[in-house]
Amino acid sequence: MSVTAAYRPAPLLPELGSEFYDVVTPARFPQHVLRHRNQRWASRVGLDGLDAADWTRHFAAFDPLPDNLPTACAMRYHGHQFRSYNPDLGDGRGFVFAQLRDTADDRYLDLGTKGSGQTPWSRGGDGRLTLKGGVREVLASEMLEALGVYTSKGFSLFETGESLYRNDEPSPTRASVLLRLSHSHIRIGTFQRLAFRREERLLHTLLEHCLRYYVPEAAGAADVPAAFVAAVARRSAALCASWMAAGFVHGVLNSDNMTVTGESFDYGPYRFLPECDPGFVAAYFDAGGLYAYARQPAAVLWNVERLAESLLPLSSEAALGEALQQFETTYERAICTSTLARLGLTPQSDEPDTELTRAVFGFLEESRVGFDQFFFDWYGGAASAARAAESPAATRYAGPRFERLRGLFDAYAPPSPHRLSHPYFERATPCTLLIDEIETLWSAIAAHDDWSLFEAKLLAIAELRAAVEVR
Repeated sequence: MSVTAAYRPAPLLPELGSEFYDVVTPARFPQHVLRHRNQRWASRVGLDGLDAADWTRHFAAFDPLPDNLPTACAMRYHGHQFRSYNPDLGDGRGFVFAQLRDTADDRYLDLGTKGSGQTPWSRGGDGRLTLKGGVREVLASEMLEALGVYTSKGFSLFETGESLYRNDEPSPTRASVLLRLSHSHIRIGTFQRLAFRREERLLHTLLEHCLRYYVPEAAGAADVPAAFVAAVARRSAALCASWMAAGFVHGVLNSDNMTVTGESFDYGPYRFLPECDPGFVAAYFDAGGLYAYARQPAAVLWNVERLAESLLPLSSEAALGEALQQFETTYERAICTSTLARLGLTPQSDEPDTELTRAVFGFLEESRVGFDQFFFDWYGGAASAARAAESPAATRYAGPRFERLRGLFDAYAPPSPHRLSHPYFERATPCTLLIDEIETLWSAIAAHDDWSLFEAKLLAIAELRAAVEVR
């Protein structure tokens, strides 16, 4: 079978122009062993009808999809990495393979690769992705989506039969190629590159492209560049708030890892919090804690400030500075919205929602109760008090700080009480994705080619998603 009627190709990069990408040739791999196929999202974009041979042909050998991009395109960009500017970036082991429309909301989508071979931006690297890295990325995107984070999707993962050597994991190690689905690969670093090169004409071109296809709410404003920055600030603030409520630490919040659509992507040394620790760091090389859990909002805002800086040739410092204020305003509300969504409670108004949110995080930090366990036990608020009393963490729900929080729960109700009877909530402990779990399931794959723990984790995440439907 081939594509279905729901497939809507939308190749936009040729319209944007060849100044923004390099045409590249995908690597050829000795093997194509399918390890993950996201049938749920394939159905949403009309690719669920591909049989095994066509799935391999398109997503491992990278034959173009019908009426789509005729060639693979490695995007050009710059960026700040741990606050140091790097003008030698770009897609070094990936490319945009296809572009299409989302059947549910009509937005534009990219299918982009990771581990698909060398490009002009590989900087001496082999352009490959370890199988462990591919497994980790699939798990991260599935878990974040279940927790209501606006994230790229792990669409396809093939093991490629190559052996790779890496400094940060036992080598030789197995290789993979990942395909992920996202709502654009236009990064803050894409704008930074043009500003660095003083290419004002291309800045205009890129801005107009983003307004037409990705950030339409900024079009028609009196100061379009400032309105664009304000929109990206709002989207980025909402994304960051959802990370905080999910207990997620990205690990590498560089400006080339942030898109103008406010979508989370590129999961390298990420971690989920075992407990609420503001200083928790995901990346072993982040010795100074620049991207620690509690510093993520400041890091994201810093990156959005770099976007504003890049657009100074098209606007004024005053207008762009005012636009940046949207980040703090949005974040203050979004952290409440995300926290209440994770608790399965209906928001009320700014003051009580803020009070409850601060009480939640104050209790979590003081008690160091399991982060996911708390949100699992108290999903539904006071309506879950009896269930929380049977939790493995029940003895931790005591003391003055908790009693204050418990009193605040009484003013809130779940919008969908029937969700509390979902089989997921019959468990004693929640579905989690802590580093030890990832290492355990990877050990089974590495030692015995046993994928059962990986598949079981994906099923558990699917049950979590079905139970909470955080949106």
